[in-house]
Order: sequence, then structure tokens, then C-alpha cells
Amino acid sequence: MPRRPRICPAGTCFHIVNRAVARLTLFDKQQDYEAFERVLHEALLRVPLPVFAYSVMPNHWHFVVRPKTKTQVTDFFRWLTHTHTMRWHAHYHTEGSGHLYQGRFKAFPIEEGEHLLAVLSLEVILM
Repeated sequence: MPRRPRICPAGTCFHIVNRAVARLTLFDKQQDYEAFERVLHEALLRVPLPVFAYSVMPNHWHFVVRPKTKTQVTDFFRWLTHTHTMRWHAHYHTEGSGHLYQGRFKAFPIEEGEHLLAVLSLEVILM
């Protein structure tokens, strides 16, 4: 049975995080980052989630988003992580070797104002 979608209320800012399993390095070279950015671009075309900022590190990533619908966060990050996982395994010829991410993404609500500014100052500004 599939998981129930995580409900992230529309109009609320969220800090989204996901990490690689076993501290695996997901992004080892520039081409790995570029491939993730291509998947990110496709995800934005499929689910136009407002992204304020994001940061991609060697074994995890962070996003600051503000959904317009209650299921937009789940729809966007489900597609992003699934597609990135499939393409990563295909590129590195590791299909069938297990999970790429520790689990489902984490979503933390962010209060607007100073809290939002503090989180954004830690990320790379996209827009």
C-alpha cells in the first residue's frame, strides 16, 4: 500500500531535506550536479512548485519552498527523488543495488519573517 501524501498547507514555507543512504556521495563531480539540475528543471515543469532557494551538497540537498496546493510538495519531491534515483543508478550501473536516499524527504514548516530569512541565508538563492 502506498504512503499517504504528506500534507503541506498551501502558502506555508517549508525547509525540505533529503540525504543519501549510508553517507553515500551522490554528487562527486560537476556532471552529477548538472544531472540533478536537469532533473530539477523537469520536476519544475511537471509540478510548478515555487522554490525560493536550494543547496546541493555531496551527500544531501536542501530546498526552501512555498506550495500553492496541499499536495504540491509531495508530488514534486516524490517525482524528483524517484527520477534522480533511477537516473543515478542507470548512470553508475548500480540498478538493483538498493536505496539511494535514506528515506522519504523531511519537511519542516518555516515561520515567515526572521526565521525564513535565517533559513534562506543558509541556502543558495534561486529566485
